[in-house]
Amino acid sequence: MSLALYRGLTRLLAPAIDRYLAARLASGKEDPTRWRERLGEASGSRPEGPLAWFHGASVGEVMSILPVLHRLRASRRDIALLITSGTATSQRLLAERLPAGALRQFAPVDRPDAVAAFLDHWRPDLSVWIESELWPNLVQATRALGRPMLLVNARLSARSHRRWRLLPGAARTLLGAFEAVLAQSDADGERLRQLGANRLTVTGNLKWAAPALPYDEAALADLANRLAGRPVWLAASTHVGEEALLAAAHDRLRQALPRALAIVVPRHPRRGPEVAALLRGLGHDVARRGAAEPTTAACTFYVADTLGELGLFYRLAAVAFVGGSLVPHGGQNPLEPARLARPVLFGPHTQNFAEPVTLLLEAGAARRVADAAALAAQLTELLADPARRQRMAEAGLAVTADAGRALDLVCEAILRHLPEERHARA
Repeated sequence: MSLALYRGLTRLLAPAIDRYLAARLASGKEDPTRWRERLGEASGSRPEGPLAWFHGASVGEVMSILPVLHRLRASRRDIALLITSGTATSQRLLAERLPAGALRQFAPVDRPDAVAAFLDHWRPDLSVWIESELWPNLVQATRALGRPMLLVNARLSARSHRRWRLLPGAARTLLGAFEAVLAQSDADGERLRQLGANRLTVTGNLKWAAPALPYDEAALADLANRLAGRPVWLAASTHVGEEALLAAAHDRLRQALPRALAIVVPRHPRRGPEVAALLRGLGHDVARRGAAEPTTAACTFYVADTLGELGLFYRLAAVAFVGGSLVPHGGQNPLEPARLARPVLFGPHTQNFAEPVTLLLEAGAARRVADAAALAAQLTELLADPARRQRMAEAGLAVTADAGRALDLVCEAILRHLPEERHARA
């Protein structure tokens, strides 16, 4: 499909897009107070002076760019910062973690009228895309402004590469819109070059450079006091089909450590009631944080179905299993627990984080488990051996300490493309 044909189709499909948004609104996937932002309507005025706009698809992308935004706010206070994303969850996290004064909006749907309304209002002086969400109308209309555009933390899976090769002209045009493409890895860089990204540099992955996840000190002290003396492990960012396997592993673990407690943090907090019901159906005593249910001595599972508290639970647990990996999802970020000096376990399905997984395994900071029985065996060994946990923790800290290079390179590239700072006259 040509880009011109795509543009025409998105105009013709405007009523269908409206119905799609209405369905998302009805299902709770759009913010009822801000859904018109998806049509390009701004919820606030544009600040005076230069503005840098950052766009990421969802939670992972916007979380990876936060260290960049905080560094830019510290070094260029004259630049207004705007970040857009497409999910309600990511917007809630941005509300809590953006630097002071930064603005946030829902990204417009990729329809010409919505894109035009968005760009007419915000008029960005620099536009920065994060990772891989390149909506054709939005990219081309932004390019028409004649202002610099960057693609940072860029990635392209082998599967997406095969699809884009069927549309070589469109891929070349979209990637050619960017003054610079900063790729996560050599493999991503090579795939992007083959599609036409000529001005490309491999910088490493911003997700590796992220600061340690935040936490509430009072909440940590309270939970640590209540759980004192109990062996605690964490299953982070779990997905559908995984919790039953975790329950089987925990049953085996409790044969050796009867007082062991498993904390489960579903990847999507709305699954909390479903996860708690499943675990209760398997015979476990469950407390659910989202329902303010207290942990008791009888609890075997604590379902932490809240938003933005993963840093708290990584710090509370002695060992961390990273979810999305016992089921064929592709895994989640294993560097988050490693950065907090926690031994890391994950299943066989980790292709979405292949490079950091390899680094952690080679360093001795992580172990791969094939199934629930293997997970139980590793948990039993590690929870009984503080010295081995300490060695894995130190290895993980060494791996994550090398990850700051990507942040430096991305910030340097952005600063080079910002308008020059105007100093007030004395």
